[in-house]
Amino acid sequence: MEKKFIVDQKSLFDILSSMQPICSKRTALDITTSILFQVGQKELVLKSTDLEISLQSSCLLLESDFDEQESFLVSGKRIFDVVKELEGPITCQLSSHQLTLQAQGVHLSLNIKDAQEFPPFPERIENLLPLDAPLLQKMLESVSFLIPQNNANVALNGLLLELSPHELIMTTTDGHCLAQVKTSKTTFEETRTWLLPRRAIFELKKILETIPDTTLFLGTCGNQLVFSGELFNFFTKVLAEQFPNYRAILMRDAFSPATIDRSSLLKALRRSVCLLSNQFIATRFAFNHRDVQVSLQNKEVGALDEQLAFAGSEDTKIDIRLYTPYLLNGIQAFQDESLTFYLKGSASPLIFESKNDEFVMTYLVMPVSPTAPAAIAS
Repeated sequence: MEKKFIVDQKSLFDILSSMQPICSKRTALDITTSILFQVGQKELVLKSTDLEISLQSSCLLLESDFDEQESFLVSGKRIFDVVKELEGPITCQLSSHQLTLQAQGVHLSLNIKDAQEFPPFPERIENLLPLDAPLLQKMLESVSFLIPQNNANVALNGLLLELSPHELIMTTTDGHCLAQVKTSKTTFEETRTWLLPRRAIFELKKILETIPDTTLFLGTCGNQLVFSGELFNFFTKVLAEQFPNYRAILMRDAFSPATIDRSSLLKALRRSVCLLSNQFIATRFAFNHRDVQVSLQNKEVGALDEQLAFAGSEDTKIDIRLYTPYLLNGIQAFQDESLTFYLKGSASPLIFESKNDEFVMTYLVMPVSPTAPAAIAS
């Protein structure tokens, strides 16, 4: 006997949309292109995994004939494409081999597979602590831009998440620059660290942009980390590689504080980038206590020479060379009209810092020689 359930098109479509990056990724198992449907009396639960990250989401059913939960597999891409073109409530009828969808005169069927073919899905979540969802989203935005995609050092292709009794810290680096954000609004009774893969961070950001939840829960499930909302659980494996020991490079002993207008600096950096023509050429920054001379020469394109006002200590006199795309990437993440930064010498990094009521953001840029980039020690 066929059973049916009715689900809202928008609710189903939103879930299927969030699962497309997962079910469309090639894995060692072809079955991961399918989405697991679990239909109950009141709720529809969908699960998708690519063996690295997994997403479980649910929505309430408008109507259901199911007395007990039943499970089946459907092609993730096909059902997404179909539901995208439907409107209003969707009546779904389940037989032994097909799922039939009806909505506003449309009647079509999709083949289904046995749920037992689906790989084991993470279960038994142990929640550790609540997270402020809007704050989490802001913090991820502040550092995720710096995560490399395919760095030879696998540890750099992730975000280091650190919890302690004092604060939560997120750190990323591409080997030349370092971005960090920390907040004292989130703490944990013991010190814990996880290195999360780049892909998980960007998928989590997409989820945070669409959910109404103001509070999430951070938890663990075996060797995976879990971010949970009212209607979803997002699982990610953690990287086993060792993240660079960054703490020493952030020390500011003998560094002098300074400030500069963010808008003026951004315009100067963009002009410098225009003259690079995709070449690695260092830009010279000559600081004194009142201004900084910015100069660049590209024999194939032209030259730049301009002066920017900035406020430093009276004895500031530093000549440093930087690769302006490195500097530009980080400065664009700040919102302050006036940037605070710290400088020491030609061989030391520039360290930018911004503070607000929610978190502290830091961006570090290593100096370079005219011909080769410096790197953060690993």
